[in-house]
Amino acid sequence: MPGWDVHDVLAHLVDDASTTRLGFLRRLAAAGFDFDRCNARGIARERRADPRDTLAAFRAVSGRTTSAPAPLPTRLVEAFVHGEDIRRPLALTRRYPAGPVLEALRHQLRTSGRLGGGRDRAAGLRLVPADADPGAVLGAGTGPEVHGSVLALLLAVSGRPVGPGELTGPGAAALTR
Repeated sequence: MPGWDVHDVLAHLVDDASTTRLGFLRRLAAAGFDFDRCNARGIARERRADPRDTLAAFRAVSGRTTSAPAPLPTRLVEAFVHGEDIRRPLALTRRYPAGPVLEALRHQLRTSGRLGGGRDRAAGLRLVPADADPGAVLGAGTGPEVHGSVLALLLAVSGRPVGPGELTGPGAAALTR
């Protein structure tokens, strides 16, 4: 997220993993239904002085199954996108199974940007994941194609930067603006 460092993302994941549906609704109401303010308060609450302590807090809540009242694929989006928000600046790599990443990408393509999705960003483009089912062309219409790994496509539709050469095709520049 703009303005967040790796430590902030980790604190956000602690907050996200430790919330409940009712707790999320209370926090959102207290923040005036402003998602950014709600997230900022959660980061302030969960960010420890030492990043190692925040990491320990994350490990303590990482197995929880509670969540905000959102569709289950948002959990995948959170895990993959925020995981990469942490890994990429630290030059850490991870391979993910294509199926769950594709599910997260499909969710982002159904969700408007107003709600954190990527439908608006990918409008008019045809996304062609190189590492998924060959028939998995995503997007509507006959617009320019964007080729790349399903993870790179997920990051791009989520508004995250991707590395040079991760996306190709005539629509790649439009998707990464």
